[in-house]
Amino acid sequence: MPRLIVIIGATGVGKTARAIELAKQHCCPVISADSRQIYRDLPIGTAAPTAEEQAGIPHYFVGCKELHEVYSAGQYARDCHVLLQELFATYETVVMVGGSMMYVDAVCNGIDEIPEVPNHIREQVRKTYQEEGIGWLQQEVQRLDPAYWAIVDRNNPQRLMHCVEVSRTTGQPYSSFRKREQQNEDCPIHQLPFDIQYHMVERPREELYERINLRVERMIEQGLLEEAKRAFEKLNIPIDPAIDLDYSTLPNSINTVGYKELLHYFRGEWSLQRAIEMIQQNSRHYAKRQLTWWRRKDFNN
Repeated sequence: MPRLIVIIGATGVGKTARAIELAKQHCCPVISADSRQIYRDLPIGTAAPTAEEQAGIPHYFVGCKELHEVYSAGQYARDCHVLLQELFATYETVVMVGGSMMYVDAVCNGIDEIPEVPNHIREQVRKTYQEEGIGWLQQEVQRLDPAYWAIVDRNNPQRLMHCVEVSRTTGQPYSSFRKREQQNEDCPIHQLPFDIQYHMVERPREELYERINLRVERMIEQGLLEEAKRAFEKLNIPIDPAIDLDYSTLPNSINTVGYKELLHYFRGEWSLQRAIEMIQQNSRHYAKRQLTWWRRKDFNN
């Protein structure tokens, strides 16, 4: 059986270096499982592998989408399985690396089709969110789906609203539609034409948090502000504070740690120092959610 080596771990822990090390060892390609590295205009803020790191190693799903494109975990899984079929015709081993838990889970365990949400429920949830704010959304997700609350980006209103919408539509937790959560016998993991081997990259929490803080500072030095500003301009997102902006409508590509905080800075709502500190803080929070997710999974390393 061909083998897919999946490198997992928190943001900033050193997954990319480990993936490249293994790829060189096995003379094989690397597949990114990062939901933001797929966008070609965000290499700094997403810590995408550099040209030097990619040298001599085929990389896939890095910088392959435009900022305005919508790309889901389900679509990624379908595209990835097609790619793996092609790669395994040549390579005995392929390395996958990335911190997007749902991307990894979708490829390795599959996901069910999410029921369609009626317009009246979607409008109702959005209206209440606009009136009550993100605090209400967070409370609803925590109440309706504690399992999803443990791993979701709690500052991403679009994901929170989707959870509430699906839960209200079906009367079941959003996470119950994920095959990994259902643990049923039809889970695609039992039908995959390749073996999966997980490698968890870990560090002591204090060391991890220090690495995250330093990485954010390094991103600023490398030009993250200029990268973010170009992205906002390309997406026609106003940085003029005189123009109203609904943060909940931001495209998925930049509705993520690093860019949201800098948007507050460019619009004069935060100082640069506060924006940097918030990027560091939110990155640490994201790392904690990733660790919670990975550690509650039953991996066969």
